[in-house]
Amino acid sequence: MVFQEIIFAGFGGQGILSMGKFLAHAAMETDLNVSWLPSYGPEMRGGTCNCAVTISEEAVGSPIVTEPSTVLVMNRPSLDKFEPMVRPGGLLIMDSNLVDRFPVRSDIEVIAIPAQKEAEEIGKKTIANMVLLGALVKRTEVVSEEALLKALKEHGREEFYEMNKKAIEKGMDCVK
Repeated sequence: MVFQEIIFAGFGGQGILSMGKFLAHAAMETDLNVSWLPSYGPEMRGGTCNCAVTISEEAVGSPIVTEPSTVLVMNRPSLDKFEPMVRPGGLLIMDSNLVDRFPVRSDIEVIAIPAQKEAEEIGKKTIANMVLLGALVKRTEVVSEEALLKALKEHGREEFYEMNKKAIEKGMDCVK
C-alpha cells in the first residue's frame, strides 16, 4: 500500500514549496490521494519554509504531519527542527553542502547529497532542490520518474524543464 507523509524544509527561495507541489501533482496524476500543506514565515526569501505532503491510496484524513516517514532538509535549522519528528525506520534526505552537521539518530536512514555541487555541475545551484527531489522519488518509489517528469512539464515553467529534468535524474543517480 502506498502511504507517505513527507516534510520538505529549508529557507524561502530554495524551492521547498515547489518540490512539494510537483510531488503532489505527480501523485494525483497516478490516481493517489494527496494533501499539500505549505508553511512559511512572512519574510519570504530567506525566512524558514516547509511543506507537508501526504500521499496515500486511501483518503487523507488530515494534512497535518506530526511523524513523517520522510523528511527532506536544505538547511541546518530545518534539520534541528524536523530530525526528531521522523518516525523510527524513516528516511532523512539532506543537502550536505548546506547542512553543517550529520543527523544524530541511528534509527533512521540518512541520505546526504551535496546537492549544491551537483546542481552547479548541471548549470545552476538553484536546481539543488530538484536533485534532492529526484533522490527522494528514487529511494521511496512513492511515484514513478515518469509521473514526476510529467508533473514538472505540466506544472513547471517550460524554460526550466530540461535543466530540472537533468537535476532530477542526477538525484536519482545519487541514490543508486
